Amino acid sequence: MPETGLVDPFGRRITYLRLSVTDRCDFRCTYCMSENMVFAPRAQILSLEELYAVADAFIGLGVRRIRVTGGEPLVRKNLLSLLARLGGRNELEDLSITTNGSQLQQLARPLREAGVNRLNISLDSLKRERFAELTRRDRLDQVLAGIEAARAAGFSAIKLNSVIQKGRNDDEVLDLVEFAMARGLDISFIEEMPLGQISSHARDITFCSSDEVRARIESRYPLQGTDHTTGGPSRYLQVRGSATRVGFISPHSNNFCGSCNRVRVTAEGKLVLCLGDEGALDLKALMRRHPGDAPRLRQALMDALRLKPEKHHFRTDEQVQVVRFMSVTGG
Repeated sequence: MPETGLVDPFGRRITYLRLSVTDRCDFRCTYCMSENMVFAPRAQILSLEELYAVADAFIGLGVRRIRVTGGEPLVRKNLLSLLARLGGRNELEDLSITTNGSQLQQLARPLREAGVNRLNISLDSLKRERFAELTRRDRLDQVLAGIEAARAAGFSAIKLNSVIQKGRNDDEVLDLVEFAMARGLDISFIEEMPLGQISSHARDITFCSSDEVRARIESRYPLQGTDHTTGGPSRYLQVRGSATRVGFISPHSNNFCGSCNRVRVTAEGKLVLCLGDEGALDLKALMRRHPGDAPRLRQALMDALRLKPEKHHFRTDEQVQVVRFMSVTGG
């Protein structure tokens, strides 16, 4: 264990890093980004070597879980080389990826061989036309085939993520649960987060709480308590008589900040201490000004933790508290 670690002013120890490797994506999900996104120039994105240096610094300070995110991480060129380096780090207890599933037909097995042990796959609809409307891409069949490829690749766990919106896909909650149950997968339902200015829908009208989603599920399937955790914000219940666990990520209705153990690094090298806060530390500027200075980088991370806020303050009205899109922050 490190002599010093990452502890914030509220005594929370940071053991979980969400590391974005790109802000680019082959989808344009309506709650995640604008249809006409302007992506960062490639020179502003951390190189694979810089991404590894960031991860190495966090591992040296006690981080034991890393989730690789985007954008869509699997569109990042040569990503497997970074994953193989991280997968070889014995200190890591968990190396996972959040993906839209579009590239998994080709990459599921190489990801597993590189050392990735868990996948989160976004799936907001099982209806082709609705999927195309929500993602602005007609690729449901591609994603479903990717899920099957992932199941065959031997990951220790695969979880589906569904952002539920009232009047847009809330009528599919039971269908999504049954899809997961039929395949022995877990599923998390997520309340939409007010990140970035969108025009596709009014967030205050489409907001669907975790309690509403849970009530829909329990109208057909009893849920029971479980002590299962993946280290993130999902609170899990077990579908009685099934291997499937249902998670609820509730940034509005059931604030999960008290047990926060994570920070994010964006693809541009910004250390984001809280998803609901605009504050960030520019790690890229530091690393490019002092290349190879690992002690300086570790000290900067420890110093930054003093500024981690106690909690976020998301609202369900049309006021956007954070102007950056989720694709910029990293999922």
